[in-house]
Amino acid sequence: MTEIILVASGDLRESANVQCWPTQKAMEDRLAEVLAGMGHRLTRAHPVKPEGHGFIATQREGMDIFRGIDPDAPIIVAEAVWQYSHHVLAGLVSHRGPILTLANWEGEWPGLVGLLNLNGSLVKAGVKFSSLWSRNFDDDFFLSGLREWLETGTINHDTSHVRDGGDVTLSDADAATVAAIADSLRRDKVIFGIFDEGCMGMYNAIIPDELLMPLGIYKERLSQSALYFAAKQVPEAEARAAYEWMLARGMTFNLGRDPVNDLTEDQVLDQCRMYIAAVRLADQFGCEAIGIQYQQGLKDLLPASDLVEGMLNNDARPDVTGADGKPIRPGQAIVHFNEVDECAGLDGLMINRVHRAVGQPVENTLHDLRWGDADLSGSRDDFIWVFEISGAVPPAHNEGGWAGSESLRQPPMFFPAGGGTLKGVAKPGEIVWSRIFIEGGALHMDMGRGQAVSLPAEETERRCRATNYEWPIMHGVLTGVTRDQMMARHRANHIQVVYATSPEEADRTLAMRAALARDLGIKVHFCGI
Repeated sequence: MTEIILVASGDLRESANVQCWPTQKAMEDRLAEVLAGMGHRLTRAHPVKPEGHGFIATQREGMDIFRGIDPDAPIIVAEAVWQYSHHVLAGLVSHRGPILTLANWEGEWPGLVGLLNLNGSLVKAGVKFSSLWSRNFDDDFFLSGLREWLETGTINHDTSHVRDGGDVTLSDADAATVAAIADSLRRDKVIFGIFDEGCMGMYNAIIPDELLMPLGIYKERLSQSALYFAAKQVPEAEARAAYEWMLARGMTFNLGRDPVNDLTEDQVLDQCRMYIAAVRLADQFGCEAIGIQYQQGLKDLLPASDLVEGMLNNDARPDVTGADGKPIRPGQAIVHFNEVDECAGLDGLMINRVHRAVGQPVENTLHDLRWGDADLSGSRDDFIWVFEISGAVPPAHNEGGWAGSESLRQPPMFFPAGGGTLKGVAKPGEIVWSRIFIEGGALHMDMGRGQAVSLPAEETERRCRATNYEWPIMHGVLTGVTRDQMMARHRANHIQVVYATSPEEADRTLAMRAALARDLGIKVHFCGI
């Protein structure tokens, strides 16, 4: 009987590790049964802790655990939860044996999101690995893939939907627009404001400076402590004006009295202070786009930044005055890349420039590829993804805009200081999806087409309840890409989405962005198109 080593990376936040542990244990028990049936023994490389969970919770802990693992042993990284990839990255980088990353196909906790982040980080680090996912670990896709890995140390997935971006055909006017944008970036330069680099172990989301500099993009490394201080200097009257601006446009804030478990008005006002401070800091340092890490450190000082992020990414947003008393970039979104994902920031910048130049919607956001399922209401026959970022989207993406958006308290296990989300159900329409990633020391970009679709209210409710009800959701259908092809190819936990006003305009802006990326030296891949 061959011994297979198992490790499980977890959250840095013990509250999340403890709450999510029963789901992880159930998955591990089922995996052990399947492997035993194939003649193999699954052995945990680290014990369940007295705290009540069996997750690796820090980078140092992961290094110490891998020190005791045979570097040639077959190893499975099993994830039913969101995890911090850097907890295990060091050990996997130096591991010589076959590596399999594995997740359960469930929406309750972001295990698939954790898997995809680890996969993207391993791709960036140049580590060879295989990956699998399953709902019950008894389907043919999973079992055949597992047997292949056990026998050969690798799995060959179908990625026939991916082709080289190559040359695209643009009108003379669109080609001139793309050339002008590329020339402007290189000549005039752009600054990304980075409020503490590296969020939740997302190694894949950090772009080295030397890859950005040839594009004309430079980082201003700012501190979340500066954001905290600036937010605390904002008078209540200014914060309340921003809050009342949203109320006047019909946004709903689900308020309560208990700050430990409820969203309170004080938390919302602090979020409005953070929004005002972020706009002013972006203006002060000349940043075209900013990213707020929010997590470790700031989460203990201020309510969640999610409401702030959704406000920033919307053209229609509360005015913020600068030192000269004039509004800062009135009527224009300030590109924000959630969780300081710099790959999303570069993508968002390119979308903003191209879409604004041709009169298409500029509001864009990243989402987690959280989960997906058939439509159990029977209204549609296709596979429908749950795109669900952990807190906020621009209101322009939601049915009803600001009036169709609401704010609910972030889960206490993740966000002890509270704060509200910017939740809504994405409106139906044509979308372009994309992801910039790093592979082989170079920038790449996957691009494709799809639709945000409407589902019956009961099906939407089922999907929201099956994941995180507080968070915004898009019902996504991807053109020409199956579930398993997407999982096999995608190099990140995040996917970037933007609307276009028609299929023709979506195809046009996709082609323009592909041409811009190629002009800037980014390798483009078309997926499903």
